[in-house]
Amino acid sequence: METYQIYSLTSAVLFVIGLGGVFISRHFIKKIIATIIMGGGVFLSFVSFAERDALTFADPVPHALVITGIVVAVASAAFALALARRIYQLTGEESFTKDK
Repeated sequence: METYQIYSLTSAVLFVIGLGGVFISRHFIKKIIATIIMGGGVFLSFVSFAERDALTFADPVPHALVITGIVVAVASAAFALALARRIYQLTGEESFTKDK
């Protein structure tokens, strides 16, 4: 099995785990963490799909997209966590639905 195939398989597994966490979890923080895991899977898939050749280096464009995406993902995760904290401070709720 080639290295890029292992990366592709790992990225798919990460994305599915994150997707399951988004749909199954009710807690705000768990949903945010699941979204971050999904993003990691997408970033890994970009890197694994980069065009390679035995004589040259990998295509730098997907790697530049991943670096930019990581910066945006960190900023949006920080915003989501601050928003979740503010929602908790105002309402006392930790999830979208009330547990009965």
